[in-house]
Amino acid sequence: MSQMHQVQVRVSRTHGGRISLRDRATAESSMSDHAPRITAFLRASITRSRETERVGPFLASFSGDTGNPFLSYAIPDDDAEPTLADVAALNSAYLRHERVPRIEYVPALAPVVEGVLLDAGWQPENRLPLMVLAAGTSLDGDVPPGIQLVTPATDAEFVATAAAQNEAYGGPPEGPEAGTALRRTTERGGRVVLAQVADTAEPIGGGVFVAPHDGVTEIAAIGVRERFRRRGVATAMVRRLAQEAREAGATTVFLMAESPVEERIYARIGFETIGEMLHISDPAGHRYGTGASDVD
Repeated sequence: MSQMHQVQVRVSRTHGGRISLRDRATAESSMSDHAPRITAFLRASITRSRETERVGPFLASFSGDTGNPFLSYAIPDDDAEPTLADVAALNSAYLRHERVPRIEYVPALAPVVEGVLLDAGWQPENRLPLMVLAAGTSLDGDVPPGIQLVTPATDAEFVATAAAQNEAYGGPPEGPEAGTALRRTTERGGRVVLAQVADTAEPIGGGVFVAPHDGVTEIAAIGVRERFRRRGVATAMVRRLAQEAREAGATTVFLMAESPVEERIYARIGFETIGEMLHISDPAGHRYGTGASDVD
């Protein structure tokens, strides 16, 4: 990967507060190995699941099922050097679809992009730790007492999973069509997990991994309803999904942590932070939706 000197990575530090040269080298090596494949996976994933449009050096995607802004975003080409005219065209494309103009990408792979977006008035939403499951990590672990993890199979189970995720993310109640996208995830080769109260089958959380592409997959949409958090439910779901992803042929399993707490939780499972994912958007388009997330 070019311009690796510009990679911004989170790495462990020595007791004196300086970054260990060995740890820096390890993190940069992991970024160089994984980031291009992760980005190729994301491009393939949005191409097979959403409407897409090529806009200059960007691959723009648009979700037709929902106005949730986090389901529609663009990815720049590696080493992209967009112009302000390219950004204006991207804005126009999203506004035509009544979606927030957004980009999600690994800034180390296209270091010029952020500066151009800032010049165009865009604002960063978040910089999320990009984490990859370390090779050879044991995924053994107990499910919390009184909780069971199931693979949804019926329409009712897919709807229950979506409803639990949506509540965890602070969204409004979902309708009967809510499970459609989750069912499509499984039909395309991904997996969905539903966490339930064992005695009553009450849905309390859910998560997914997307169909692997070239050995890469993402664990995403991990959500647990508020009154069931801090019991290890999300940890159990991530372990289950990571194990099933391996069984499905994934050799690189990644996720993004929404907070330092999540980063610590995922690190205990065996995920390592290799860099960051930048979410950035045009504030003028935020009238088209909001969103939130959570994990325990």
